Amino acid sequence: MNTVLNRIRSIDVFRAFTVFLMIFVNDLEDVPNTPTWIKHVPDEGYGLGLADTVFPAFLFIVGLSIPYAFKNRMESGGGKTPWRIVTRSFGLIVIGFFLSNIDNYNAATALLSEPMWEMLTTLSFFFIFLDFRKQTTPLKRYLLQGFGVALLIAMSVLYKGKDPAHNWLHFTWWEILGLIGWAYLLCGLIYYYSKGKLWVQAAFTLFFILFNIDAHYGFFDVLNPLQEYVWIAGNGAMQAFTMAGIFVSVLYIQLSAEKKTGFLWICLFLIAVVLFNFGFIVNGGISKSRDTPGWVLICTAISIVVYLLFIYIVDIKYKYHWFKIIEPAGKNAFTCYLVSSLFYPVFQLTNLDYPQYLSYGAGGLIKCLLFALTMVWITALLAKINVRLKI
Repeated sequence: MNTVLNRIRSIDVFRAFTVFLMIFVNDLEDVPNTPTWIKHVPDEGYGLGLADTVFPAFLFIVGLSIPYAFKNRMESGGGKTPWRIVTRSFGLIVIGFFLSNIDNYNAATALLSEPMWEMLTTLSFFFIFLDFRKQTTPLKRYLLQGFGVALLIAMSVLYKGKDPAHNWLHFTWWEILGLIGWAYLLCGLIYYYSKGKLWVQAAFTLFFILFNIDAHYGFFDVLNPLQEYVWIAGNGAMQAFTMAGIFVSVLYIQLSAEKKTGFLWICLFLIAVVLFNFGFIVNGGISKSRDTPGWVLICTAISIVVYLLFIYIVDIKYKYHWFKIIEPAGKNAFTCYLVSSLFYPVFQLTNLDYPQYLSYGAGGLIKCLLFALTMVWITALLAKINVRLKI
């Protein structure tokens, strides 16, 4: 088996592939005459499309990354780690809060058009979360971040909502980044305070799965009183994905250290089979929009199997170079996601449009693939001029 660095590479490849798919399926969502199995299942329906597995995979990867990300901090005492967990989570939640309000923006009464407000709001995040090089002077850093904060405050003041009862920024849902923030907060603290003990990670993975089942069906009466006090976990779905990732990562690290990697394959494959089958037993309908237990269990199983595939390709067969084309999405996932978010309002402001043959069917499918690749390449170009976002 390979070194710790290359094990991180397998996670980077999994992350790159997932971010690329996330951008692709989001762009494809409104393109007509394209395969429905790639898209999200409609909110009112039940089922599982490729797009419905992407966000769970990303949450799973967040969990996979935590043991490696915390390793150096915990070995050096790790006193600032809880604060780091809280601030990162807060940043993600704030971004998610602002992005979730875009759909409720009332351009008819606001000073700015919706694309302009969205573009400037997203740009403010670029200034606030810019990853400065060590040689950057404190003055320059404070000026740029201060400008980003001022711009975000200005966008807050200028915001107008469509709902008469909520004419200003208000909670609608946490959006993707906000959900990641809440999951990272709970799971990161659990991992840190448990000192990465494998049995604790397994116990909390099971707990959040049972919590999710109880939230939907009330099978476990003993958990009912907790719902009121553990509201921060929602219905447990997001935390279940992330804790599963932590568990898999810790198991991988320990078995690799003991040179029992053969057992790793057997163990994880059996866990995936059990989760997959249990997902159909308790499903009550597989639905991403409802966070049903069937969706949670089946997507967790899929994430485990896909990660095993990347372990084999990257860590065992050393084929990391196969994925160089999407590598920037793995190394700078946050930047790549916000670059794609910034593109849409900028494109709207230009009044340009795609040729008709790229707006539906096979042409639309090709356009979405090229779009996702373009966002990855723009991320790579930004990295070359030291424009990276860090949260």
